[in-house]
Amino acid sequence: MALTRPTLTRRRVRALAAVAVALAVLTGAIVWFAGSEDRALDGACDGVLPVGEVRTVLGEDAALDVTNRTEGAFGDKAAKSGGRTAKSGGKRANNLSVRCRIAAEGTGHIAVTIAGSPRPRAEYGYGELYAVVPASHTLPVPLGNGWSGLFATDTARLGDAEDGTATTAVLLDCARRGDSLLITVETALRGATTLDDPAVRPDFVRTATATAEAANDHWGCGARLGAPVRTVGLPVNEDEYEPLLGAKGTCAAVPTASRSAVSTARETARDRAPRESCVLGTRDGSPLYRLEAYYGPYAEDARSQYTRDYDYENVTPAEKPAGRLGQSAYWAGATCPRGAESALYLIRAADADGETRRRPDLAYERAALAAFAAASATHHGCAAPSLPKG
Repeated sequence: MALTRPTLTRRRVRALAAVAVALAVLTGAIVWFAGSEDRALDGACDGVLPVGEVRTVLGEDAALDVTNRTEGAFGDKAAKSGGRTAKSGGKRANNLSVRCRIAAEGTGHIAVTIAGSPRPRAEYGYGELYAVVPASHTLPVPLGNGWSGLFATDTARLGDAEDGTATTAVLLDCARRGDSLLITVETALRGATTLDDPAVRPDFVRTATATAEAANDHWGCGARLGAPVRTVGLPVNEDEYEPLLGAKGTCAAVPTASRSAVSTARETARDRAPRESCVLGTRDGSPLYRLEAYYGPYAEDARSQYTRDYDYENVTPAEKPAGRLGQSAYWAGATCPRGAESALYLIRAADADGETRRRPDLAYERAALAAFAAASATHHGCAAPSLPKG
């Protein structure tokens, strides 16, 4: 029996036409939204975000939510969103501040901060000048490979809640005397991702170094760049101490002390890191002193914080190259090449509680600070440090 084609009434024609129009509109909307996401990614962080790296880390097919804020200027170049060069104490300052965050539902997020240095003096004492790098429970490790940078976590223990979260900082020392760009990237990945896997860790670094390369060109920084980071160590945990006498990194040359029972150390390599830490402890690793070295923006930020937190003191690291901070710490300073912020070195006792100290070994504290500061300054090409008196 032959099949007959049903007759299309006017009502059916109109219905089919409406469906066709709706499908066309929907298809156009999908294309527009996809294009909108691509445009948002291309413009994120003033256009220096490495889109390919971000998609690789968060997933090629993941739907991404992009937030972005850019303001200020670096050197003589304003951000695309506008801005003007600031002045700081009679010299040029850089008020460039760039932030963007890319999130993928179910996967994680990447948050990028770019800041010009030095900052305007008006910003001092009102909070952190630069993005924070976690360093309370672990010691950040250098990126190496020719980069001045850090790899940091709140924890480096397998299976902890923050196991898939890490912060990478890259400092670009620009060709313009005294200017620099600090790029800080927090990467948080959910699921089975673990920093304990050495093959995974470079994924957390790649976005930061690629952003640094693009920022270097975009703002005419002219810094010396490093090589691709194919391996990076884990931040040092609190139980990863060793004999101080065998220290070869940030604690090298720091003396032991029988009176204070200092005999162990937690340390990292130096390798051009813009921030260094050395924790001195007792035989069982219990911390007694923490030594810190700050360079570039980190030295500037530390001085700003001490101005705010210790404004009751007669003098702080913001006013003098060396001295004693109340009863809790000593500091030293060193002049560094090419007009960079003077380096800042600190030693703080772990048992310091405000102004209360029991039998402090002040001579050892000054000796430890002197050894630490001298070794660090030499590594970074800075002058011999100015040291605190007795």
